[in-house]
Amino acid sequence: MGRVWRFAPYDQAAARQLSGTTQLSPLAAQVLFGRGYETAEAARGFLDAKLSDLHPPEALPGVPEATDRILKAISENRRITIYGDYDVDGVTATSLLWHCLKLAGADVHYYVPHRLEEGYGLNCEALKSIHEDAPNSLVVTVDCGIASVEEAAYARELRLELIVTDHHQFAQTLPEAACLVHPRLPETDYPFGDLCGAGVAFKLAWAICKRLGDGKNASPRMREFLLDAVGLTAIGTIADVVPLVGENRVIVRYGLNSLLDRANIGLKALMHISELNNNRLLDSEDIGFGLAPRINAAGRLGQARLAVELLTTDKTDRAVALADYLNQQNEMRKTVERRMLKQAKEQVAANPDWENAPALVLADPDWHAGVIGIVAGRVASHFARPAIMISINKQDQTGQGSARTFAGFDLHAGLSSAAEHLIKFGGHQAAAGLRIHADNLDDFRAAFCNYVSGNHEVTERDLEIDIDAEVRLADLTHRAVTELDKLGPFGQGNPRPVLACTQVELTEPPRKMGGGDRHLSLRVRQYGRVMRGVSFGNGEWADEMAKVSGPISICFKPTINRFRGQENVEFHLVDWRAEEAATKPATAAVSQKSASR
Repeated sequence: MGRVWRFAPYDQAAARQLSGTTQLSPLAAQVLFGRGYETAEAARGFLDAKLSDLHPPEALPGVPEATDRILKAISENRRITIYGDYDVDGVTATSLLWHCLKLAGADVHYYVPHRLEEGYGLNCEALKSIHEDAPNSLVVTVDCGIASVEEAAYARELRLELIVTDHHQFAQTLPEAACLVHPRLPETDYPFGDLCGAGVAFKLAWAICKRLGDGKNASPRMREFLLDAVGLTAIGTIADVVPLVGENRVIVRYGLNSLLDRANIGLKALMHISELNNNRLLDSEDIGFGLAPRINAAGRLGQARLAVELLTTDKTDRAVALADYLNQQNEMRKTVERRMLKQAKEQVAANPDWENAPALVLADPDWHAGVIGIVAGRVASHFARPAIMISINKQDQTGQGSARTFAGFDLHAGLSSAAEHLIKFGGHQAAAGLRIHADNLDDFRAAFCNYVSGNHEVTERDLEIDIDAEVRLADLTHRAVTELDKLGPFGQGNPRPVLACTQVELTEPPRKMGGGDRHLSLRVRQYGRVMRGVSFGNGEWADEMAKVSGPISICFKPTINRFRGQENVEFHLVDWRAEEAATKPATAAVSQKSASR
């Protein structure tokens, strides 16, 4: 099944009217109109999102009780241990809550499990260690714990007070903790259920700051902390790929500004090594491709505590050293990732019966358990089906796996259907993790694929590329693209606008670039206007394009490339096709290339 280009509806008169009322360019107004913001009121509500639009923290289920328990522990001089997660969301959530409690005068520690040795979430050995160090302590989870039923029961046996704050999907049985904080708890009606773990931690910190003030407003000192903390929350929100709508949009919009103006020592060091310190502005892509991978690399390679230390240290020399180390870890991660992706493709090619399987379950004893999630996402995209990558431990023959969805398949439901073959699992619809005995691998693969086959069908709609508008390259002036940026921050739920051009010519043979020739660089011309573009992860398109003699159609995301003080309009190529095969109906056009692209 080929890719489908789905063009948004276009009403020239309505878009022109919206342009006048919002003072946006006609192109930006057209994109806004096509995304459903058809009235001036709806458009202004989207464009002018304010911090005051955030829901009161006390409205988040469990926050009032959690605040009471934390303040009581502080007043009693009891140790508070923040139990985090090793991904970016967990690291930022841990760091911001640590800063909050430290400012509140708490005896606060943090614990981040080792990804490779302990795995995700609470574990009994860690709880036992925390209890032995401080039997009367309070444990507050961030970004984990809502599925830790057995571990919560063990904490209760130890008489260890446990507060769980999380946002992940949960089973019918909830953990018996002292308090649960979660935006989607049963029989609650919090109006926004898509907060990430850092977003939940931010709401809890906000409530604590208010209580330490006059009950309605935080003190000036704690208010300054909250303005700093929204930057950390934005990083976690972007990295966790939650929808950038509602509260998340507000958090990221103001958090990006906070990072430029109010970054702490560790973030400044990380921004410097990511070459973001001289930016006049930051966007979500800067976080997603610059800061987040470096923070994530620490956890993926078993050093998440160092990422938390970077975000909490007050020593400049230490921050610089940690940022440099995380950068090195990220370079190592990319090398490992490229090797594993190549091996995964070879494994599929060596098993012809998997070619038409509804899902892929791949395993190898040499795969790095910290990188399998990233590679699983790339495998799912390349083969156009849900994918699970499993790293097998050679000593005990247990496997740690990461799953990534395709076309909206519910991974949590799929893993639940095959749970009898697993040691444990957790996660949500789009991404999940699991542990399995190697002996059960074949039975699990069969059961999982059988469930996918009976409960998921890839439709034409799943393969569609939503295109906001058809334009000429000449329309893409610096001002026009800058205007489009006002519709950000972009991400899940609010993607960067995708535009299309026809009758485009290649000015020179496209070329491959990057490690392993993974990426594509090209220059195109339309009616005299020449523009440079790139496509990440699609280096093989260079060979296909070289065979085309006539014009092509392209769909792409326009961007402003900022380098050494210069700003130029460029584009990120999303898809292309030979022009002679193009016939565009009123709302859709079909691409020649296969879905595996």
